[in-house]
Amino acid sequence: MKRPHYVTDKALKQFIKSALEEDIQSGDHSTLSTIPKELVQSAKLLVKEDCILAGVELAEIIFKTFDKDLKVEVFIKDGENAKVGDIAFIVTGSARSILSTERLVLNCMQRMSGIATLTHEWDSRLLGTKTKLLDTRKTTPNFRICEKWAVAIGGGTNHRYGLYDMIMLKDNHIDYNGSITNAVKMTQDYLKKNKLKLKVEVETRNLAEVEEAAKLAGKGIDRIMLDNMDVKTMTEAVKIIAGKCETEASGGISRDQLNEIARTGVTYISAGALTHSAENIDLSLKAIKN
Repeated sequence: MKRPHYVTDKALKQFIKSALEEDIQSGDHSTLSTIPKELVQSAKLLVKEDCILAGVELAEIIFKTFDKDLKVEVFIKDGENAKVGDIAFIVTGSARSILSTERLVLNCMQRMSGIATLTHEWDSRLLGTKTKLLDTRKTTPNFRICEKWAVAIGGGTNHRYGLYDMIMLKDNHIDYNGSITNAVKMTQDYLKKNKLKLKVEVETRNLAEVEEAAKLAGKGIDRIMLDNMDVKTMTEAVKIIAGKCETEASGGISRDQLNEIARTGVTYISAGALTHSAENIDLSLKAIKN
C-alpha cells in the first residue's frame, strides 16, 4: 500500500528516533544483562484479535532503523484482514535487537490496527454513497503520523494534517473577527500577501451562517463545515449551498448516523472518534524457540 504524502522518510526517522530514545535511554538493561550479544533468534507477530492489520511497514522500518541486519518475512500486509491465531510476520536476527524494539513495534501496531479496524467499520457504512469519511486533528501528540496513516490504511480519507496545510476558520476565529465575511476577507488578504495557495474551510453553526458562507462559496471558501447540525438542518444547508463548494458534516457524529447523514448529500463526514476512541488490537511478539 502506497504511503500517504506526509509519511516521509524524514518524518519517520524523527518519530522512531524520539520513540527509541524515550524507551531505551542509557540502555535496555533487562536485555543487556541476560541475552548474549551474538545470540540470533526469531520472533513471530501473533494476532490475538480479528482486525484490519496496520503498522506492518512501520514495524519493518523500526526494526531496520535499530538494526539493519534484522530480516522481516511478511505474511499479512497493511490493510489486510487478520484473524485470531494468524502470524503477520517473522523477524529474525539479533535477539537483543528484537527485544529492544519489541514494545515500540507493538505499541504502534496495536494502536494503528485499532484505528484502521474502526475506520474500516465506519467507512463500510458509506458504501453506495458518494460521501467520504475524514479524520480530524484530534490525535495523540507526537503520534499523529501513525494515527492518520492508520486511518488511510483502514480506507478513510485524511483531513488536513496540521495547521499549515489548510485554512479552517472555526467558531472562535469567526467570533473574534465579528463575522464569516470579515474572517474570509482577512484570510484572502493574508493568502495574497504571503503568496500562499491553501484551501479555505469555514465552520457554520446554523442556517443563517450557512447562507452567509454560501454567498462566498467558490469565491474565497472552498468548503463549508456543517457543525453539530441535525439531519434536517444539514439537508436544508446542502440545498442552500447548492453544490457551489464542498460540504462537511462534523460534530458528535456516531457510526449509526453515517448513512443517514450521507444521504443529505454532504461531500464529507469528519469524525474525531476514528483516532480518539479506537481501542487497541491485541497483538503479541512471541519468541520462536530454536
